[in-house]
Amino acid sequence: MAQQEDTSLSAEAIIQILQENPDILAEAKSQIVAALRERGLPVTESDITDERLFSQIRSDDRVRLVMSDELKQRGYGIEPEAKPAPQPQKPGAAPAMPETKPEAAPSKPGAPRTPGAEPKEAVMGKESEAGRRRPSQSNYPYRNLPALRDLYTPSVVGVENLERFGAALFRNSAVAAEKPAPDLPAGVDYVLGYGDELVIQYWGSVSQRLQVSVDREGRLTIPEAGPIMVAGRTLAEAEQLIQKALTRQYRNISVDVTLAKLRMLRIYVVGDVKNPGAYEMSSLSTALNAVLVAGGPTDVGSFRAVKHFRAKKLLEEIDLYDFLLRGLGAAEARMESGDSILVPPVGPQVTVAGMVRRPAIYELLHEDTLGHVLETAGGILVTGELNKVRVERIEAHERREVLSIDLPEKPGAAEEVFKKFAMQDGDIVTILPITPYGNWTIYLTGHVARPGKYPYHDGVTVADIIASYQDLLPEPADRAEIVRLHAPDNRPYVIPFSLRDVLEKRAAAPELKPLDTVRVYGRYEADAPKVAIYGEVIRPGEYPLSEKMMATDLVRLAGGFKRSAYADSADLASYSIVGGEQVELEHHAIHISRAMVGEPDTDAVLKPGDVLTINQLGGWRNIGGAIILSGEVVHPGRYGIVAGEKISSVIKRAGSFRPEAYPNASILERQEVRELSARNRDELIQNLQAQAVGGTTKAESIIVTRQRQQLIDRLKQIQPNGRLVIHISADLAKWENTLADISVRPGDTLTVPKKPNFVMVTGQVYNPAAISFIPGKRAGWYLKQTGGPTRIADKKAIFVVRSNGSVVGRNSGEWWATKTSHVVLLPGDTVYVPENIAGGEKLKTFAMMAQVLSGLAVAARVAISF
Repeated sequence: MAQQEDTSLSAEAIIQILQENPDILAEAKSQIVAALRERGLPVTESDITDERLFSQIRSDDRVRLVMSDELKQRGYGIEPEAKPAPQPQKPGAAPAMPETKPEAAPSKPGAPRTPGAEPKEAVMGKESEAGRRRPSQSNYPYRNLPALRDLYTPSVVGVENLERFGAALFRNSAVAAEKPAPDLPAGVDYVLGYGDELVIQYWGSVSQRLQVSVDREGRLTIPEAGPIMVAGRTLAEAEQLIQKALTRQYRNISVDVTLAKLRMLRIYVVGDVKNPGAYEMSSLSTALNAVLVAGGPTDVGSFRAVKHFRAKKLLEEIDLYDFLLRGLGAAEARMESGDSILVPPVGPQVTVAGMVRRPAIYELLHEDTLGHVLETAGGILVTGELNKVRVERIEAHERREVLSIDLPEKPGAAEEVFKKFAMQDGDIVTILPITPYGNWTIYLTGHVARPGKYPYHDGVTVADIIASYQDLLPEPADRAEIVRLHAPDNRPYVIPFSLRDVLEKRAAAPELKPLDTVRVYGRYEADAPKVAIYGEVIRPGEYPLSEKMMATDLVRLAGGFKRSAYADSADLASYSIVGGEQVELEHHAIHISRAMVGEPDTDAVLKPGDVLTINQLGGWRNIGGAIILSGEVVHPGRYGIVAGEKISSVIKRAGSFRPEAYPNASILERQEVRELSARNRDELIQNLQAQAVGGTTKAESIIVTRQRQQLIDRLKQIQPNGRLVIHISADLAKWENTLADISVRPGDTLTVPKKPNFVMVTGQVYNPAAISFIPGKRAGWYLKQTGGPTRIADKKAIFVVRSNGSVVGRNSGEWWATKTSHVVLLPGDTVYVPENIAGGEKLKTFAMMAQVLSGLAVAARVAISF
């Protein structure tokens, strides 16, 4: 039979789900606390820390399995499977679980059991049938109501995850049992045999220390005394024999004998154990040690009738339950080499589930009644209902049937009935829990100091559980509500009341009924009136409106003015409802600075929804603005500027130009220009990509497609430089206070390069290079120096990028209709020869724009490197 695949979630997966879903983690903790409190343990949710719960999930497989099952029921950890075609299921494979959304899953998480906590079957029952699962409340508006949460908890007890009683002993002892047994101290009643090593010390008329071993004949050989037979004798008897033998040789001598090393035994463990075989064990080992080393009984091995044989003689029959339940020594007989331990098949078994202290599968020996079985399981918990004892029985080889045990209504009747009810092999005993809610209970929740359950009695009112504001958290809302369950189907309905009126004795406190929930809201949870303040204050935002709140109070709540605040006047926007149909807005100017110092008739009383705006001082954003000058100026550095300051003014403050400066090629970079250039580049890339997807009506050639992709790749590599074209020269007086003398802005960067002595020729030429500048030479002459345009060059689209960043082309109008090759170049100019692009006019236009951007980028890099 193939082994069933383990589909449960790993411990780390469960922990990750809990960390990502705090509501599930909180409900799991509340389940654990509720279970522990039912056992009488005074714990709170703060005692169940995340670390403790996660540690339990990692260390205890039973807790992990329970949590995994519950999370899978909620839809967590289930991988969606593709369904191309139905696949045959492998034998023994786990059936695929249906895909479930977390919203539609049960709302109550599984609560794992900590050591000493409620059994996991009691805390969270799990039924395999979908129809028996807990009802979903995920879309229910009152799903977190305490009364309904208790009512929605079904009393379900599962038996699927129960294991055999005692299995944990062998599971937890497996690692320790694999280690060699240490040399343990032996008592004076230890029986010696072949292989034991003794240390003999004697003193008196002569002193000596000997270490001797018991030989195969069972003798010790001592010089001066000869061989002494010690096999089968205790350590104390051997010491007396050695004392007598040495006394014959020496007078006034004392002898002390101790064990130096224990002999090793070969023990055979057979039958229904997990690892049958021969084992080397120390002579102090017992049958229980042998079973532990062998891994314990299998699922069909007995815990109640382990047999210890020596040759064909049965030395003892061991009941491991004596050790497991009462801590008594499970084996008394000493082991000898050649002994065998037999674990026979399991005897009759019964399953005890539900509200008992040790739910498990028990093997029967002398327990023939239900009373004996429940005593073995630790007894019934106080949360178990005696009138709901259910026994599922198998009539051998015939059928299954369910029996219900009827108990007389008199004290002590349950024990008498249990003692008379006979048990059979295969019985499943289920002790159902009492209902998780109490009819004589009321609930307090929300914005209160002590939420929870309170006792109900006739005539109890809201004032009995909320006597004053001391029972509430700070800033409660004025309104509260009672959620009452309407009989007979417990449908909730809401009874609102004014909490302020009740606490101030202006209204009678509402009377409560069983299972009522009193819910109190905080001011920020309810629809409380609010006001807002924005602008130049420390903490702008919305604030709750208090009684007779003034504009100055709101400013103080917001932390006061910023240094940038214009405090002479503030704008107050007030909203009013006209005729219950529309909202009208009114603006008022408030002399807020005078109001802050207490000047009469300057402050204003705020109304719900008012918005107070504190304006900013004019020009505040220009404070601290600066421009960076670098390159060939006398004093490069960072210079503070004022609004509207011209570029010539900044250059004068920097000591003007150095003699080797070339102002014509100065580079002024501005952040706004850089952002605009980046947007233009991105739009051009998007247009090219859109044209590639569906911009043509007929099939394109491979060359056109490749050229378009090369353009896109080239554009993606261009980094926008934010260069602003300026027209300045070394003669400041010539252009100062003209249109060329533009204003600078905070964040600008002005770089003045040295005068270059070359002209750059790049693009589709045979030898792109920097050519030494010769005054008066035209662009055509420089093209010839690089070998001229290549065969794929677009000769009609050649353009020149001047050193100041301006572009000159055939249609630019600078030389009217003059060819670009006739343009006289200046130092630092760049001649760019674009590539001839195949395809339609639209692609050619995009290509030319892309190549101009590329040429500008090249020219900018060249200018910066002057």
